[in-house]
Amino acid sequence: MHSNSIHSKIREARENNNETQEDIANAVNVSRQTIIAIEKGDCTPSVAIALRIAKHLKKTVEELFNCD
Repeated sequence: MHSNSIHSKIREARENNNETQEDIANAVNVSRQTIIAIEKGDCTPSVAIALRIAKHLKKTVEELFNCD
């Protein structure tokens, strides 16, 4: 069985930076609900959003997201 889900480490990185979901959302110009959905795995971010999140958190996209 193949899984195409994307797993995010945004929550861990965000909490390590002592930032809220609202902080990340404002920094990358998306809604807090979008950040929640990405963290829960309910939403796969666009490349542009993933890049903005990674840049804000000073991580690479590969450090924040992985595929099964």
